[in-house]
Amino acid sequence: MSRKIESQRSDIYSRITDKIIGELANGVRPWIKQWNALNTNGRITRPLRHNGQPYSGMNVLLLWSEQMSQGFTSSMWMTFKQALELGAAVRKGETGSTVVFASRFTKSQADGKGGEIDREIPFLKAYSVFNVEQIDGLPDYYYCRPEPALDPVERIEQVDRFFRNTGAIIRHGGDQAFYAPGPDLIQMPPFEAFKDPESYYATLSHEATHWTAATNRVGRDLSRYSKDKSERAREELVAELGSCFLCADLGITPELEPRPDHASYLRSWLKVLIDDKRAIFQAAAHAQRALSFLHGLQPEEVEMLDVA
Repeated sequence: MSRKIESQRSDIYSRITDKIIGELANGVRPWIKQWNALNTNGRITRPLRHNGQPYSGMNVLLLWSEQMSQGFTSSMWMTFKQALELGAAVRKGETGSTVVFASRFTKSQADGKGGEIDREIPFLKAYSVFNVEQIDGLPDYYYCRPEPALDPVERIEQVDRFFRNTGAIIRHGGDQAFYAPGPDLIQMPPFEAFKDPESYYATLSHEATHWTAATNRVGRDLSRYSKDKSERAREELVAELGSCFLCADLGITPELEPRPDHASYLRSWLKVLIDDKRAIFQAAAHAQRALSFLHGLQPEEVEMLDVA
């Protein structure tokens, strides 16, 4: 890989990570700002592409942040070219928002023995998208996305069914929530210990993200969780992001009030992100894999809440 490409990748990692570090340093978890600032009775989703498909991983964090900072009420985004293809146009003077695309390409290299071997080279590319509120001339339905109108009781029933479908062993008792890798179970305080059903399921979504780490699921290594503060911080960041992604998909509000241990987590996340500019990208990718795994456990005949 050329030094220029590597430098561009490093710049993307640093620029995005430094912004998140700045917010964490002020005690703000940027991935939950929108729930704090917007009407939490409204529908918050993952950001959506022009075709209604949700963004994933790091792009969820990037576009949630942009939506909040620029005051957009729409969750839909598209490129300049996509707007043109729809017969619309980005308004003059509007600035795009950064999203990233990560992939790999294969390159043949000498193996030192007179032959060649194919080596996969990862790459990261940044490009710009625009919120539909920055674009004129789109079909009307791009500006008026219908909101799911589920009865609150029905919504909680669907969320409960989602977690039952995972097959995770969930036990209740005590005053702590945690995932125990040895017995492979999730421990939760009694349902009535939470202020409302959403708070219970928001906490459960955090622990369910931990639960996906088992080798027969997505396979994140938790062997050093209790011994290494850095590894623990990284896994807690994965669970934090996974919970927010899942809450958005299920139509519930994540844990807005920090747990007693969140102050220490904020400090540990800051250290991890300062030491490793790629850590937030890796955590978001792991969170996305956990989310996809949990969604994959849902029977096809069960109609989940529409993420769009």
